[in-house]
Amino acid sequence: MTYVITFPCIGVKDASCVDVCPVDCIHPAPAEPGFAEAEQLYINPDECIDCGACEPACPVTAIFEESAVPNEWKQFIQINADFYRSS
Repeated sequence: MTYVITFPCIGVKDASCVDVCPVDCIHPAPAEPGFAEAEQLYINPDECIDCGACEPACPVTAIFEESAVPNEWKQFIQINADFYRSS
């Protein structure tokens, strides 16, 4: 299981989650190329250690454990995974 960033992050990209992630699996970070162009932030499902530190750090409640993603945002599971397949 991994954590997933969903719809409320779009256009916000607060990056509080980036600051608390112990394995740096959330991208693009503010200092990385592509941050300004990215619609949202993404959690790398292969690097996430399921610690959950990012979830309470998110000010817009956009981060969920994969099994707890609300039905209306289930497509973000694939959107997060696809971000890392295409990069």
